[in-house]
Amino acid sequence: MEVVSLFAGILISSNERHGRDDLMFRSNQQQKRILLTVITVFWFSQYIYIPYQATYLTSIGVVPSLIGLIVGAYGFSQLALRMPIGLMADRKARHKPFILLGILLAGTASLFRILLPNEWGYLIGSILSGCASAMWISFMILFFSYYEKEQLQQASGLAVGANNFGILIGFLAGTLLHEKYGMQLLCALSFLLAIPAFLLSFFLKEADTGEDALPVKELVQVYFNKRLIVFSLLALIQQGVQLSTSMSFTTKIAQSRGASSVQIGICSIIYILTAVISSYFTASKAAQKAGARIWIPVILLCLAAYCILLPNLPTVEWICAAQILSGLSTGILFSFCTSEAMKDIPKAKSSTAMGFYQAVYAIGMTTFPMITGAVTGQFNIRTAYYVLAGITVVGLAGAIRFYSGQKATE
Repeated sequence: MEVVSLFAGILISSNERHGRDDLMFRSNQQQKRILLTVITVFWFSQYIYIPYQATYLTSIGVVPSLIGLIVGAYGFSQLALRMPIGLMADRKARHKPFILLGILLAGTASLFRILLPNEWGYLIGSILSGCASAMWISFMILFFSYYEKEQLQQASGLAVGANNFGILIGFLAGTLLHEKYGMQLLCALSFLLAIPAFLLSFFLKEADTGEDALPVKELVQVYFNKRLIVFSLLALIQQGVQLSTSMSFTTKIAQSRGASSVQIGICSIIYILTAVISSYFTASKAAQKAGARIWIPVILLCLAAYCILLPNLPTVEWICAAQILSGLSTGILFSFCTSEAMKDIPKAKSSTAMGFYQAVYAIGMTTFPMITGAVTGQFNIRTAYYVLAGITVVGLAGAIRFYSGQKATE
């Protein structure tokens, strides 16, 4: 009887443990779904107006150099905030407040564009949107915390995929609505969609890392991690080129080839649809089998080819087709750079490392559009795109050298 009772006790205890594990699994899955939804709506709010921003500013008489400054301001505020936010998130071990603040800032940015529909309203809006995107650190790290370390590439692919999916929906909405209703409605939708994202974020729960917060002096040591530095610089190139081309000046090239508002939207949709599909692809076993060692150099080569081809394409249809190359860089290159940068980072330092990573690539988002605008104003847009191609080739050489060195030490 005692043996039977003991066996029954073990069985009940095991069932209770499995029940708790199942409950935790379901809760974890629910948190993933909530956060992916918030990410999608947040980036919809941030990007619905982007394909038409450069053409709108041109239509109201803003010069190319000032357009470059307005676009670059989005990256500048991220550059200024991301490292301090990363440190604060690790010190507080909390991400939900930063997520809520990011969504609030995204909505406020579009409110300025509605109330001041000129270069100053758009400059303020870009600064506030950049502050909102600086909180992306916490979106990413909280989502990563729902996964095991060996699942980092999968988590990165899904998070970047949700990011790009939100942008895709925004671009689709912009294409359908811009020609008839103009920029004001797009900015209004950006503001309105931030409200449900803000409310849904209250249901997010912080993941328990089980680790004590480290002092700032120890946290900042992660800034000297070689892998983190290399892939932060590669992300700087990818993000800088993307923001300067597909997100801004490519629309001006398409317009110069006679593109209508709808055709400009289609160009942007092709770019971001490719980004969505390719980012989810990076979460697959097939992509991970080849690995970052293959994919990063290949896609950098595609990005350089895009910069060389784009200003020489004769028709809108060719420009739309070329957008696939840019989309691959956003989906595959950026996803792999993110996971590669965070590969050796301990959880207690993850927000600090992500803050460094995102601050470095924000340098590209700030300076590249300014460089593109200045070179375009001084010479022409073809020369500006060639400069971007040259920078991308430098990144390609750096990636090849890094992986060659890694292979030699293995």
